[in-house]
Amino acid sequence: MRLSPIAFALSSFVIVGTSLAGQPATAPEPVVTPVMTKALEDYPGKEVTILEVAYPPGGADPIHRHDANGFVYVLEGSIVMGVKGGPEVTLKPGEAFHEGPRDLHTVGRNASKTEPAKFVVFLLKDVGKPPVLPPK
Repeated sequence: MRLSPIAFALSSFVIVGTSLAGQPATAPEPVVTPVMTKALEDYPGKEVTILEVAYPPGGADPIHRHDANGFVYVLEGSIVMGVKGGPEVTLKPGEAFHEGPRDLHTVGRNASKTEPAKFVVFLLKDVGKPPVLPPK
């Protein structure tokens, strides 16, 4: 059986398109800048870590956890946040989000593919524990 040039081109497109569709697109990673970490004398064994996070356009976090009470405050742009079992929420400048120490952070991404976004994270955690941990 011989394919016409048009049929060959279409079948090649379907094969290439199908193989590319199965590959996950990698979102640009956020830029995380430590601001400060301070032990809390009134709460032995606890500290606060403050991080500034900048999502490039289309940027996103992998699934992770914090083992901390995390408070997000949006400075610029718009971000989408969510934890396992909870709804996704879209936050704009001046809005905040909380995740608890047992939450799995399943959604963290820039809501825009064309504009950057920036937010601050305050983590109340055990002294010396890393601020970001892999999912369990």
